[in-house]
Amino acid sequence: MASPSATLYSLSSLSLHTPSPFSLFPKPHKLTFFSLLPKTPPPLSFAVKSKPSAENETDTTFIDTANPEQDFPFDPPQPPEDFTPPPSIDDGPLETEDEIAAAYEELYGPAYSGVSVLGNDIHVMDSKAKKDTGFGSKVKKEKIRDGFEERVVQVRRVTKVVKGGKQMRFRAVVVVGDKKGNVGVGVGKAKEVISAVQKSAIDARRNIISVPLTKYSTFPHRADGDYGAAKVMLRPASPGTGVIAGGAVRIVLEMAGVENALGKQLGSNNALNNARATVTAVQKMRQFREVAEQRGIPMEELWK
Repeated sequence: MASPSATLYSLSSLSLHTPSPFSLFPKPHKLTFFSLLPKTPPPLSFAVKSKPSAENETDTTFIDTANPEQDFPFDPPQPPEDFTPPPSIDDGPLETEDEIAAAYEELYGPAYSGVSVLGNDIHVMDSKAKKDTGFGSKVKKEKIRDGFEERVVQVRRVTKVVKGGKQMRFRAVVVVGDKKGNVGVGVGKAKEVISAVQKSAIDARRNIISVPLTKYSTFPHRADGDYGAAKVMLRPASPGTGVIAGGAVRIVLEMAGVENALGKQLGSNNALNNARATVTAVQKMRQFREVAEQRGIPMEELWK
């Protein structure tokens, strides 16, 4: 029977000679090095030799020993004896302005110059012309040219409380008029100031009224108007007085074409309500001839 020391010696010798997968000193791997430098391409040969064709029997051989920096003399062919040089562009007759305009119109169309020489439609490109404006806006709308002038009375920021929070908008009050007896007041709301002014101008054009005026550009008689808590008093004035009024009342009277009048705000200072109260007072006025026609009497008997 073997002793314990002999058994331990045999196990130790077995562990040293037997390969173990859990060895603490693994064998080093072989490293493979790749060259990062590019390989030198083979030399290019510029010598091209071609055999002469059977048709022209011309030798087209290019020898690589030719010097590229060598200067070759330029020997152009001589013109024939009966050769006549073509006339210069500057020697011919000059084109007229109509001919030049017609040539441009054939190339670019009549919409770019605005004048048609060939009788074409100059408004053919109007539907395709688009103008962009600033941030957050779409196609810019052209100003309406109907003889009415626009005047902004007030622009305020208003908020609407909803379930998700507050919605901010801009409210604009605009007065339009032709200064010939026609005036209108409109209001509009939008997310942008420009859009609010445009909407209010459209609303004002829908509410145009006629203002009765005398030959001295004043009212035929006095009138009072109210809208909500706003009250407005209007009185005629003699020539040379001017428009003595303030706030929205003055803007409405100026856009209507009134040159001599007196106005007073008696109630609220709200610009929109005062403007509408002025319109209400103007609608109560009538010309003398209208009253005479309703009564069926001549105008001379109105003051008897």
